[in-house]
Amino acid sequence: MTKITKKRKQILSKVDTTQPYSLEEAAKLVKETNTTKFDATIDVAIRLGIDPKKSNQLVRGTAMLPHGTGKSVKVLALVLPDKEEEAKKHGADYVGLDEYIEKIKGGWTDVDVIITTPNVMGKVGALGKILGPRGLMPNPKTGTVTIEVGKAVQDAKAGKVEFKTDKTGIIHSVAGKVSFEPQKIAENVNELVQTIIKLKPATAKGAYIKSITLSSTMGPGIKLDTKNIN
Repeated sequence: MTKITKKRKQILSKVDTTQPYSLEEAAKLVKETNTTKFDATIDVAIRLGIDPKKSNQLVRGTAMLPHGTGKSVKVLALVLPDKEEEAKKHGADYVGLDEYIEKIKGGWTDVDVIITTPNVMGKVGALGKILGPRGLMPNPKTGTVTIEVGKAVQDAKAGKVEFKTDKTGIIHSVAGKVSFEPQKIAENVNELVQTIIKLKPATAKGAYIKSITLSSTMGPGIKLDTKNIN
């Protein structure tokens, strides 16, 4: 059994696991309970009252975090020559098509977001087995298959996050960095939750937002009071 250090005990003692916290309180606590020496990522886990086995209850979409993710996002635009300049102008890190498709087939996936257009999905679709498991496959529902390539690149760079329920009905997403001010963390989380609420499936019954937990990398989970967020 792993021994809990004195420092770890002090951190854990700051969080009362028997009670939920307001979003504002949780945003402060997630910073106070961070133990890493680097600028840790803040994650949010949202358990939904859906049946993940039913395809018409799966929740998937995107949210624009008002203060971004705090992460430098590397974007690949798989486009034809007529869209290359637009992609580059709006900040795409890599732009091209056939040469990058071959690189990906060879195992290269050193990007965070891939954006493409409908007219080349025939080629990009062949990469599904490689990109799918890594969460990189472009999808019209998340705005990464679009003719508005410049806007899609700009959004990805500005803090657009994609989310979807996993097989247990939970959505996991980034909510910022521990270096963010508590207010910015709270506003990012609130924007994400409100976006998810708007996507509630019509067939979902009962409580939709069942629980929300905030945590930093290697930090303890802090349960939020969902009554104040719904």
